[in-house]
Amino acid sequence: MNRLKQRITAGEQVAAAWVGLGNPDIAEIMARHGWNTLVIDGEHGVGDLDDWVAVARAAEAAGADVVLRVPDGSETLLKRVLDRGFRSLIVPMVNTPEHARAIVGACRYPALGRRGYAAPVVRASGWGARPGYARNEAADELLLILQCEHIEAVENLPEIAALPGVDMLFIGPNDLAGSIDHLERMMEPAPQELLRRIEAGAAAAGKPLATITGAGRDWDKLRALGYRFIVGPSDISLLIAGARGAAAERDQTVAQVVRAY
Repeated sequence: MNRLKQRITAGEQVAAAWVGLGNPDIAEIMARHGWNTLVIDGEHGVGDLDDWVAVARAAEAAGADVVLRVPDGSETLLKRVLDRGFRSLIVPMVNTPEHARAIVGACRYPALGRRGYAAPVVRASGWGARPGYARNEAADELLLILQCEHIEAVENLPEIAALPGVDMLFIGPNDLAGSIDHLERMMEPAPQELLRRIEAGAAAAGKPLATITGAGRDWDKLRALGYRFIVGPSDISLLIAGARGAAAERDQTVAQVVRAY
């Protein structure tokens, strides 16, 4: 039911890109040109729930799998994004087992949780076209990824990772470094040690890990370390790189013309 969850559960390593501008056309372009998994950044990106749905529709129509990073783990927001059809979620700043347990409960219908019921009239069920959605399908297809990005989360990692319903842990390396007063200094020994602690703890719990490229770790190194889900560039960073590259090419051409005279 959830192709991305099936791939990760099967042990595949999945590469993705961020979509932060809230634009369906941009998401479609990225999906058509090599990025078959896209993460909509609802935490730091542009837009609201209607924008996220529009981006997801465009990306999925172009053949991509979609993950939504929500701004927070509030019960009301989780209920709304699930009803609107998002099946793969990243929830940021989850630092305690109690918070993780509350998020899991908000994402599941009774008796597994306390998600509010409106299954026959929401997009998640195909507007009622999936009669078994609430009873049999919703929990199975959900890919729930909790973001570990604070020293408190590292201390509580064994309890968080052991919770049923938590499918994956996502490391946010810069916020993690910032939580020990090393913001934008991810390569220093203390943040690197926290990364190793998370990796060891997740391995001991049998919980797959996700993260971003950076902190001295490129695609190859992260794959070698066993990360199952790796998010690289964003639509914003690709646009910046393209603009800078075109400007540099322009300036180089102008300089050559000047020298010719």
